[in-house]
Amino acid sequence: MRTIGVEYKAKGQMHFCELGPPPELGPTQALVATHYSGITNGTEGHSLLGEHAWANAPFPSRHGYQNVGRIEAVGRDVAVFKPGDWVYCGHYIGHRGWIVVDAAGAPASAPGASLTIKLPEALDKQSCALLGVAGVAMRGIRRARVAPAQNVWVAGVGLIGQFAAQAARAVGARVTVGDISERRLAIAKELGAHRTINMADASAWDEIRAGGPYDVIVDGCGAPPLFLDIHKNGVLAHAGAILALAVRGETVFHWSTFHGTEASIEVSCHFSIDDLRVLLHFIQEGIIRIDPLILDRVPITEAPRIYETLRDRPGDLLGVVFDWTE
Repeated sequence: MRTIGVEYKAKGQMHFCELGPPPELGPTQALVATHYSGITNGTEGHSLLGEHAWANAPFPSRHGYQNVGRIEAVGRDVAVFKPGDWVYCGHYIGHRGWIVVDAAGAPASAPGASLTIKLPEALDKQSCALLGVAGVAMRGIRRARVAPAQNVWVAGVGLIGQFAAQAARAVGARVTVGDISERRLAIAKELGAHRTINMADASAWDEIRAGGPYDVIVDGCGAPPLFLDIHKNGVLAHAGAILALAVRGETVFHWSTFHGTEASIEVSCHFSIDDLRVLLHFIQEGIIRIDPLILDRVPITEAPRIYETLRDRPGDLLGVVFDWTE
């Protein structure tokens, strides 16, 4: 296994750091050798540039929560994993060649519960390196109480928006997506979106209004005026919800958007083992698909090039998976 990790040494600068060998395992710990890891585009992009919640965060720093690997060894009290098991690890530890996780078996809903889950044998393990972003989207759709036959608009179909659109459709909603990228809209259509709208077109808001009102509007873009545009165009349904998934800084919204409408704002930024369990069910049924979203599959040695793209041209990236075995 590799003994390096990805670290941001300064604003906009990524390098490899040396982790050293894994420590001796405690009785409830397991050692995971990383085979694949996935970029969390929004979180990693903003933290790399010191934006929003990371404006005053110190460097060097390590970010990300999407690692897939095999169990190499377990402590004497570990019963849930055995050497050779494939697992996804969702802890916020960044990209790294080895991981030590606590497998004590705390309830999935408990604070600090393990975010390491065994992967079904039939799944493509490389694609599972994006389960974290998919898990955030799934948790958001569940928190926003999306239900069958509801009308959902996903504003922005980068990686988090793509997964939110699929999760909403998986639970039976009718899904409209909007973006300025024809490539991303085409992928969303392939993955089941009922309606796609290019927001760069002059008629975009006319089309959005014509398809509304929306029971849930998913903010997958983080565009500063979005909440005010929603109010101006009157597209949020009575008792509806705006689901803020994209990373934002200070946000302005109109009081009347929510007064009298009984509407709400929901925020989702992480996931639980139960969200992963639900997600894996839909993936195994072929209802949620990951593979079409992975546009870059590269050896970990190419990480510096990928992070330069994330820094300078983030719109060029969608799903990115690093292969640690090459």
